[in-house]
Amino acid sequence: MTPTLEHLRRCSIAVDIGAARTRVYLRNNGLVVDEPSVAAVDVRSGALIAVGSRAETMAGRTPQHIRVVRPVASGAVVDVTMAQRMLRHVLGDKLGRRWMRMSMVRGMPMPVMRAAVCMPHGSEPIALRAAVETMYGLGARKVELVDTLIAAAVGCGLPVEQPEATMIVVCGAGTTHVAVLSLGAIVSAETVPVGGDAIDRAVVEHLRSQHELLLPSQSVRPLHQMLGGTSTAEVHGRDVISGLARTVTVETENVRHAMRAPLTGVLDAITSVLRTCPPDLVADLADRGIMLAGGSAHMPGLDLMLRQETHMPVHIAPHPDTVAVRGLGAMIEGKVRPAPKDPLAP
Repeated sequence: MTPTLEHLRRCSIAVDIGAARTRVYLRNNGLVVDEPSVAAVDVRSGALIAVGSRAETMAGRTPQHIRVVRPVASGAVVDVTMAQRMLRHVLGDKLGRRWMRMSMVRGMPMPVMRAAVCMPHGSEPIALRAAVETMYGLGARKVELVDTLIAAAVGCGLPVEQPEATMIVVCGAGTTHVAVLSLGAIVSAETVPVGGDAIDRAVVEHLRSQHELLLPSQSVRPLHQMLGGTSTAEVHGRDVISGLARTVTVETENVRHAMRAPLTGVLDAITSVLRTCPPDLVADLADRGIMLAGGSAHMPGLDLMLRQETHMPVHIAPHPDTVAVRGLGAMIEGKVRPAPKDPLAP
């Protein structure tokens, strides 16, 4: 999973198939797809009802013969066939017409697609194979796999090719990856099964135990946005006992405290990575700090908690949810140059 920049420059499409969202970057066109990794299927006929945002709105609202599925878990494709169907639908004509135009201009009998795909650090061989098979099913002739940590660091604008330490924390939906990079490679990294979904479950459990309120799954993320402002927030849900709709007023500080429990795993991962790094690199990080990226980077209080526990500056990347696919897009467009090497003369 270490293709050269020369190999990546031959690719025309960059794909980040995440547990929460699927993003596709097209060379010279930018980000063309940013949809939830969700599909709705009719279990009686096997027909695909909806994908992306439309399928996500169906979650928890479907009859028995319609099932809402997520073909990606923890950044790995767990259902290759469904992932191919989902991608084929969300891409639609955006790629098909482009490959046909390219084949006509070059006189090729068939369009050629070379794809670069982000993969979580430490992915198992079966997960790597599933990602490759997914892209082959869409017509790719060649698939290059790139570590999500390196792609995200490039997307954040970190000097990954320089002989100096950079630390990045990518907090996704199912997992969080922590790494220190130097000279274009990963020096030390840790992955913990804690992400936005675990934090959501902690919030739902807090409201159930403390307020006897069942919160709809689609109401958890809007609640996060309210936590950063007022000291109280109104939450709408279903009463555990009566089953009727009910509104309660919750103390946002108590909700933040409930969110801190799963985040201790992230702190443990950061400590473990720093412990295994050379002292010189750790000294670099004392001034440069930590770059926070991923779809859960804007979680209220996350940057403050990391700053207090690590005593290092914490920066949130611009557009943290798309840094991986944008970094991979910069690689396929040739915007990333390796550090100049001047070998010693014999």
